[in-house]
Amino acid sequence: MSSNSEIFIHPAADVQTTRIGAQSRIWQFAVVLQGASIGENCNINSHTFIENDVVIGNNVTIKCGVYLWDGIRIHNNVFIGPNATFTNDKFPRSKQYPSAFQPIIIEEGASIGANATILGGITIGKHAMIGAGSVVTRNVPANELWVGNPARFVKKLGN
Repeated sequence: MSSNSEIFIHPAADVQTTRIGAQSRIWQFAVVLQGASIGENCNINSHTFIENDVVIGNNVTIKCGVYLWDGIRIHNNVFIGPNATFTNDKFPRSKQYPSAFQPIIIEEGASIGANATILGGITIGKHAMIGAGSVVTRNVPANELWVGNPARFVKKLGN
């Protein structure tokens, strides 16, 4: 990168959107569809997929093996660990699509651990943390640590 405002897209990435903020980096084998929006200073690791109706804020890290489906909104300063899984359809069937996908909202400063699963229709609150391997089946309030399957409250966190 030759300047602070430059965007880096690895030659082996398939990036169809032009809505990418300054200083963001998209690594090899990432696929980003045309309708997606990525903020400034984001790091999109290899082997990721970002669908059309996805909005990613600023300073977001998305580690390897994460697929972001339509309806996901990721606010600023969020960390998503490797192979975290998101769903957006409560009753999926091949070639049968819901009238609307279930949204997922990850609020400011939240962290999602490796291999966690976030079900559709869930909001993860500001500065919340989801433990590795957890399965989140309901909304997580701000500043809380949740772990397990199903994920349960463990303790309050500071910002």
